Amino acid sequence: MSGAAQPLSDDLPDWALWVFFLLTFLITWGVIGPYILYPDWAAERFGEISGTHPAFFLATWAPALSAFALIAVLRGAGGLRVFLSRLALWRISAAWVVFVALGLPCVFVAGSLIKGGPMLAPMTENGPGALFTVLVIMLFLGPVEEFGWRGVAQPLLQRRVMPFWAGIVIGSAWGLWHLPAFYLAGTVFAEWNFLPFFIGNVTLAVLVTPIFNASRGSLLWPMLFHWQLINPFWPDAQPWDTWILVVVAVVIVLLSRKTMFRRQGAATEVIPGSLSIR
Repeated sequence: MSGAAQPLSDDLPDWALWVFFLLTFLITWGVIGPYILYPDWAAERFGEISGTHPAFFLATWAPALSAFALIAVLRGAGGLRVFLSRLALWRISAAWVVFVALGLPCVFVAGSLIKGGPMLAPMTENGPGALFTVLVIMLFLGPVEEFGWRGVAQPLLQRRVMPFWAGIVIGSAWGLWHLPAFYLAGTVFAEWNFLPFFIGNVTLAVLVTPIFNASRGSLLWPMLFHWQLINPFWPDAQPWDTWILVVVAVVIVLLSRKTMFRRQGAATEVIPGSLSIR
């Protein structure tokens, strides 16, 4: 079959990409905006924003909520069920498993050592058990975003552009989506510089792209990848972790150039089994 594959009726249409981005930004910026523009008013009426505040979870889960809403409205409960089956796509080459399990931690350790820091994050007074608790909690924060970024945005983009450019677009959107947090008092982002963070987001989105495609559109591996990025056991390595990741990304893109710069073989299904065969 020649030409671009056209989605059958049970997958999301291409225009759903723009609705996804709109909903995601609307939810997060709409929730966080009042705390930036009118902090006293927002705190008085809704309570101080914190990592346990419902508004924090709503803002963090916006990509996932947008993805679920789109699929539920356009394809119903059956579509959601098939979409979630992508969590079971676990088969991938051993090289990618080693990269996610060991390569990413090595980046943070190396970055920390370069700046004269420790190999692991300092232990709290409550011991390693507290860090393990935070690690489990983290699984239900950042990684949940991947239901949107890699669950919906990546496959829809890869219908029209090469995987490399899909990673660039998603990384840029991902970085801009975080922007309000840099103006939110009391968050770690308030102490960071946005430009290195933005570059890091684009780099990470490019890095996870070949993993995503090698796993045939898995949701599991991008979520594990994201989980490693916020693992509380890894030390603070900024800004060196960003620059090391840029170098790693360049190497991986070069090694994966046959798949990163062609659309053939890229994962383009939001709902598996719903696209015509290429």
